[in-house]
Amino acid sequence: MKAFVSWSGGKDAALSCYRAMRDKDIDVTHLLNMVSEDGKHSRTHGVSSEMLRIQAGAMSLPIVQKRTSWGNYEEGFKKTVAILKEDGIEAGVFGDIDLQQHRDWVERVCAETGIRPIFPLWQAEREALLTEFIDLGFEAFVVSVKADVMGPEWIGRKIDKMYIKELKGLDKVDLCGEAGEYHTLVVSGPIFKQKIDILKSKKINRDKHWFLDILDHEIDEEN
Repeated sequence: MKAFVSWSGGKDAALSCYRAMRDKDIDVTHLLNMVSEDGKHSRTHGVSSEMLRIQAGAMSLPIVQKRTSWGNYEEGFKKTVAILKEDGIEAGVFGDIDLQQHRDWVERVCAETGIRPIFPLWQAEREALLTEFIDLGFEAFVVSVKADVMGPEWIGRKIDKMYIKELKGLDKVDLCGEAGEYHTLVVSGPIFKQKIDILKSKKINRDKHWFLDILDHEIDEEN
């Protein structure tokens, strides 16, 4: 069964992609990413669209990016999935953990477009997911945080076991950032053919969030 992965560039998308690839009944053939109207950033996580294309290249997977506003997000998503169906796509893989409202939306939209939704991480225990991600050899960094719950000192932090320990000490922050408290960028791991090395970056404040603006990178062929 051919499937796309709903792609944010972060840890949950990467782990759900990994689990889907391990399933002998699923053939992951594309990444799908909805981007801002100007095409510069991921619509949901604010990550550079260019960096997501670099990720896809490092994974040797094609990425489909659709420009959309919040107002026509659903329409754009459906039209893009319809195009993927023409290439034989039958399912979509989503990294949701337990936001029932979002799962309901995904299931409805997938039903209306005639594809099967797959949720590899659904209702998994938070710390277990993060630990699995780290133990599998994935490498990721925090690239955005909500400024009212996490400060700029968290930007650029590597997702490791010390990160988990320190994050558990914060109030009102989900360990996996399920409510959007923070987002990550995966640069290496078992689903990557190459590693992305971040060489130069800066922290910026925009729209009540702190972001890591990646200014320079290189590709390591030895991943």
